[in-house]
Amino acid sequence: MSVYPEGQRDGVWAHPYQLASGQTQQHQLGHTHLWVTLLDQEWQVRFVVQQPEDSADPLTWFETIGHSLPSSEIPVQRFVRSGDNGEVCFIPAMASLPTVIRPSQPLTVPAGGRCVLYVGTNLWMKVCVGEGRSELTEVPLAVPSRTWLGRNSMEGEICYASSTYGRLALEAVPKRPWRAVTPVTIINRRERPLLLERFSLPTPLLSVYRNGQGLLWTPGITVECETDMNSASLRIDQSAPQAAGECELLAPAREKLAKGRRLVRAFDHIFG
Repeated sequence: MSVYPEGQRDGVWAHPYQLASGQTQQHQLGHTHLWVTLLDQEWQVRFVVQQPEDSADPLTWFETIGHSLPSSEIPVQRFVRSGDNGEVCFIPAMASLPTVIRPSQPLTVPAGGRCVLYVGTNLWMKVCVGEGRSELTEVPLAVPSRTWLGRNSMEGEICYASSTYGRLALEAVPKRPWRAVTPVTIINRRERPLLLERFSLPTPLLSVYRNGQGLLWTPGITVECETDMNSASLRIDQSAPQAAGECELLAPAREKLAKGRRLVRAFDHIFG
């Protein structure tokens, strides 16, 4: 456990915290600040996501419980209480839109070749109360920016743009409590090289796991570029990857594949 000033502790995913009426729990995760307040008849949630002023990336998530509220300028969301016993927990969630990922530098996969990229993506935090974990709201843990991925302005889809890069070495992926790691295997079955400059990670289809070291993972993804360059197939594993070690499921995917766990998509909708 990290060493913090008195009263501060490491934040923990899916851990039930007990509050008394009048108390506020404050969380700081990277550039996100969150305050959850319990009153006799309501919950109040306040948060702010700050734009990073420089390239520095915070490493820690700490929480503290007290009676202090932030500035009145920060908007408040209010929720009527209903048999929650003052219990609150925080569940991770992948983005609700596909996320465009880039290698740290453009990468060429030769004809008939393959590679594995490890990607760390920012999460959303669901604020849940009571033993049934009723969701009050969800908070982005980074400033989400949107981008367009497709052949032209008419064919494609809106995605989130990732602030992190895909890496060939797992050790090179920054480990943060508010990011989940996804191994992406890209197989090029075409007869020509594939220049990999960006690709769309189907984040709404990914569940979130936690391993014994407290790191968050998603199932692995395999993308096969067929000999027909107009399409590619995408397969999602049914469990956490072997590289993660023994894991527990923290949160199911937002969406499920309609048929099995294989999806065929237009090439431009995966690689732009």
